[in-house]
Amino acid sequence: MKLMLSNDDGVHAPGLQTLAQALEAAGHDIHVVAPDRDRSGASNSLTLDRPLHPIHLDNGYISINGTPTDCVHLGVNAFYLDQCQRVIAGINAGANLGDDVLYSGTVAAAMEGRFLQQTPVAVSLCGNRHFVTAARVVIELLPRLEQLTLPPNSVININVPDRSYEQLNGYAVTRLGHRQRSDNPVLTTNPRGKECYWISAAGDVADAGEGTDFYAIEQGKVSVTVIQMDMTLHNAQPALAAHFQDLIR
Repeated sequence: MKLMLSNDDGVHAPGLQTLAQALEAAGHDIHVVAPDRDRSGASNSLTLDRPLHPIHLDNGYISINGTPTDCVHLGVNAFYLDQCQRVIAGINAGANLGDDVLYSGTVAAAMEGRFLQQTPVAVSLCGNRHFVTAARVVIELLPRLEQLTLPPNSVININVPDRSYEQLNGYAVTRLGHRQRSDNPVLTTNPRGKECYWISAAGDVADAGEGTDFYAIEQGKVSVTVIQMDMTLHNAQPALAAHFQDLIR
């Protein structure tokens, strides 16, 4: 396949390098457009207050001084217009489970590829050691994904336990679990005495029941979750319409 790769850990991140090498070795055509530095937590943000400057690296990758979404947007609509069939984002160093997908630059990069021929894929390693395992999972899943037809605006979110491939306990099709509210921001002062805040880590797991992505990882299984762009709460529509019936013309 002709693939566009991106991530949120930066263009030099080991997960991206490992994925690119594995896909090339498997015979896929790849184009890489990724942020010039770590942009974890950037979500779906676009840079609209300044121009973006591509840097073409010696290995053929393109580095962008912007967000993961910027990178895929430029890749799909400018650098490689009509040249790619699918976007794969990753391999992220760290899980993107449950509510993490709301903030994840990895998932956002995949989402920006939703208009291409094939459903985009976000892949994350639940740790930072066994990137080769996650790359092998992608290589193994791609032929199956090529035969899969999903609704438009879908994204396949894959999370891989941080262990050797031989220690994986298989695959699970999952739903998103949920986290508790995160800790409060940490107030501190910089060396000049100016007040500043650190955002705290993600909250603990609140819903990790059987069938969730959290549960699959806990069982040593690869989690495969289909998420969607449509955030409409469809089953609330009738009640909302009835409540505002006197206002609706």
